[in-house]
Amino acid sequence: MDTLSHAVATRRTFAIISHPDAGKTTLTEKLLLFGGAVQLAGAVKARGDQRRARSDWLKVEQERGISVTASVMTFEHDGCTFNLLDTPGHEDFSEDTYRTLTAVDSAVMVIDAAKGIEARTRKLFEVCRMRDVPIITFINKMDREAREPFDLLDEIEKTLALDASPATWPIGSGRDFHGCYDLYQDRLILIDRNGDRRPTTEAVAGLGDPRIDARVPEALVAKMREEVELAQGLSPAFDLKSYREGHLTPVFFGSALRNFGVQELLEGLARLAPSPRPQPAEPRSVEPSENKVSGFVFKIQANMDPNHRDRVAFVRLCSGHFKRGMKLRHIRTERQIAINAPVLFMAGDRDVADEAYAGDIIGIPNHGLLRIGDSLTEGEQIRFLGVPSFAPELLRRVKLDDPMKVKHLRRALEQLAEEGASQVFRRRLGGDWVVGAVGPLQFDVLRSRLGAEYGLPIEFEGAPFELARWVDSDDKAALDRFVAANAPNIAEDHDGALVYLARNQWYLQRARDDWPMVRFLETREQHALQAAGG
Repeated sequence: MDTLSHAVATRRTFAIISHPDAGKTTLTEKLLLFGGAVQLAGAVKARGDQRRARSDWLKVEQERGISVTASVMTFEHDGCTFNLLDTPGHEDFSEDTYRTLTAVDSAVMVIDAAKGIEARTRKLFEVCRMRDVPIITFINKMDREAREPFDLLDEIEKTLALDASPATWPIGSGRDFHGCYDLYQDRLILIDRNGDRRPTTEAVAGLGDPRIDARVPEALVAKMREEVELAQGLSPAFDLKSYREGHLTPVFFGSALRNFGVQELLEGLARLAPSPRPQPAEPRSVEPSENKVSGFVFKIQANMDPNHRDRVAFVRLCSGHFKRGMKLRHIRTERQIAINAPVLFMAGDRDVADEAYAGDIIGIPNHGLLRIGDSLTEGEQIRFLGVPSFAPELLRRVKLDDPMKVKHLRRALEQLAEEGASQVFRRRLGGDWVVGAVGPLQFDVLRSRLGAEYGLPIEFEGAPFELARWVDSDDKAALDRFVAANAPNIAEDHDGALVYLARNQWYLQRARDDWPMVRFLETREQHALQAAGG
């Protein structure tokens, strides 16, 4: 096997999805701990600043204790290179999560053992299903009061229409939680009752092995044997093909807080999760084993280093062997750019990347040239698909008290708009700024970041609009007439694309009826396709 093929075969690029408070950030920390990427996980015994989750590195995340931006962590374990993409837990940042899921090859779905499948989990699962992303399930918090395992498996199958195949089976729950039985490898995995050490494992010769009686409390042995036999008889056997096609999920039980089940999950990812998959593109899909380097931008992060006002483009490599200093073609502008200072990530930290392979995530520092959805290749005219920007659901007008800082505000808003978490529109008449977001928390985060990172205290006030749609037309004259007739409602986004701001749904429908030659688009990728004649 050549170097490129081996490197691709050992890559595992995955995201963790869950409802808020299911334990996603704690699991992320423990995966890094077990993978040897950090010596101390933030949720274990750290104090003060160390206690904050390593994946939550923005100031607002540390203050609120939530994830509001996707972060990337690369680590190696057991011969595999893992690229872990931590997604925002709050639903107001679903757009960032959606785009992150375009950059992964599999996902880990975290479920609270007491609450089961919650609304946010269901929505994120549907995004994964749209892209046929294989999912491994981790049922967390088994050391607390939990629902019956069979009920949880049944809910997965009925709610998500997904076959559930248990990989491990819990021995007790809550205060009686003693560990799991490994159905794949016939072994006991027992929790350390003091919580100070990693779990112990012991291979056994099936459920009848007397060593089980010696290691598991008598009150739990009979129930464990009965349930494991039922699970083996009633649940579908694990099928690798079905899992990788997105029809079946292997299910692991554990407690991330107690370090339990994390090692088995990591082993499962290494053994079961797919290596980098082909990526959809026009005019052809791209195979990871191709020699020529290609990739796409799925995220922009401003001010990772606040002292340097930097902007870093997160690029998913789709093919080839990337080397620092090589030149890539920026398809949107048809420019050649030299990638002289690429980085690999560990949340807010980064190291220079001398090389990377298909499946890896690299960061490219830039000053606004790279945008979300941009494609980079070694020359071939390929445009990767499926990285959209969505029309916002809430609109607010920006109120700046100091008129001397208008230019400063413009630069700040445009830089933050490049990240894609919020949309920024400048009205053609009046020149005032309207910010669009999916949820209200985005406005709080934007206000906080403008103050902390740019020294711009601002407020948001109500806007006379409820809806925003990108507009274009095959008939340029018709589009010009539409823009002239609706001048008070016309704005431009940070890329200069035309946007129609509607007072409400009725006015939007009226505009559609009156201007049938004009397209009113809900996603930016649609706009890019139409503008390119797609």
